[in-house]
Amino acid sequence: MSVPPVPYDPELEPGLAAFLDLVERIPLRADTILANRAHFATIIPPVEQMVADRPVDLSEHTVHGPEGAPDITLTVVRPRSGTSGAPALYSIHGGGMVLGNRFFGLDGLIDDVLRFRAVGISVEYRLAPENPAPAAVEDCYAGLLWTVAHAGELGIDPSRIVVTGASAGGGLAAGVALLARDRNGPAIAGQLLACPMLDDRNESVSTRQYDGIGAWDRNNNDTGWNALLGPARCTDAASPYAVPARMADLSGLPPAYLDVGAAEIFRDETTEYALRIWATGGQAELHVWAGGYHGFAGFSPDAEVSRSAVAARLSWLRRILRTG
Repeated sequence: MSVPPVPYDPELEPGLAAFLDLVERIPLRADTILANRAHFATIIPPVEQMVADRPVDLSEHTVHGPEGAPDITLTVVRPRSGTSGAPALYSIHGGGMVLGNRFFGLDGLIDDVLRFRAVGISVEYRLAPENPAPAAVEDCYAGLLWTVAHAGELGIDPSRIVVTGASAGGGLAAGVALLARDRNGPAIAGQLLACPMLDDRNESVSTRQYDGIGAWDRNNNDTGWNALLGPARCTDAASPYAVPARMADLSGLPPAYLDVGAAEIFRDETTEYALRIWATGGQAELHVWAGGYHGFAGFSPDAEVSRSAVAARLSWLRRILRTG
């Protein structure tokens, strides 16, 4: 049955048009992943441009990956004045599990490093389909372990680490939180899941409302999940750490912040994930922004709903990180 889409906030429509013109030039299908990856790389500004004259120092660290897997690379961002006992933002980039690198979204991470006098860590994880699940989530978890082990030299308070991510990065952040719980790993202070990619089944009402429509549609989602899971997709063989919506037990997790647009495919699975955390007695803060497309706050920053979304995210971070 056809379901009409939720209309976009009119103030967001110019930003959505710019997003589609810049990012969605090549439909994302199995045979266009490499072409999309090459195009995506061209829209990520150079690191020097993102840093500009902002008072931060960047360092690169090659660290041990998961057992039997290649090393991984982390970019660490610190205030130039130095830190001691600072909060940390462990950032996982988006890109549908098949696109992007650790510099995607680095400009926003720099903003938060300066805003909270925090240390930012951005992890480079292996992409699908060359590296199917659970490669990506295991890489992200390995980077978190290194971060905690080196908290002293990084000037980090290991009790104030928030794992963050948007879209695919949000799904991977949720998976990292699950791994930390089940392996008795680091005690993460919070998980910030922005428009997260959580469920491989792609069957919700919101996915059907945005089939061929929007900044990340149902067809793109199929491509990303097929690349990540292959024949395990939509079966019980799919790892719940790679597909957090498949985890039967969501108890014992760190406080979660979940936000999503009402006019995008991930609305329903994000809402359901928050409901399931609450059902265990866990802490979750959920925001569903009226008329918001996928990633709207980044491409339509001056819209009223975008300003509200940013303010809500920062409020939650201040409370979790215990900063003024």
